[in-house]
Amino acid sequence: MHEQFMQEALRLARMAYDAGEVPVGAVVVKDGQIVGRGFNSTETDKDPTSHAEIKAIREAAQTLGGWRLSGCSMYVTLEPCSMCAGAIVLARLDDLYIGTLDPKSGACLSLASIPSDDRLNHQVELHAGILQQECSAILKEFFRELRNKNTKAEE
Repeated sequence: MHEQFMQEALRLARMAYDAGEVPVGAVVVKDGQIVGRGFNSTETDKDPTSHAEIKAIREAAQTLGGWRLSGCSMYVTLEPCSMCAGAIVLARLDDLYIGTLDPKSGACLSLASIPSDDRLNHQVELHAGILQQECSAILKEFFRELRNKNTKAEE
């Protein structure tokens, strides 16, 4: 079941990739059904908050008719940043399933532990490594292509 939802998040990450965006996808699930989807579109939207997680939370809140997403889980291909980790806590998600970690800006397990910080009024259960190789591979491919484009542009 977990792999099925992460596969959908990966499908969304591929949509971001195809649009020239950092390939991150996220889904919010309640009672075995996807209620929110999102993929990165910061470049397209010219909006620094257009992260996959924020978009999935917004859609889930619309679908469910409220901002409290208790009883919901999120599946995301890359460990959330501090903005998204904070939004996950504020939305009251129960569980967060992470594909691959982000050692440079991950705020759930790598650089900080925002969702599980017991000083906050809500904690989110963290699970990492769901389809880790696939989630990591799409990011590596994207940044390899970006570096190649930049190198060719400099020549």
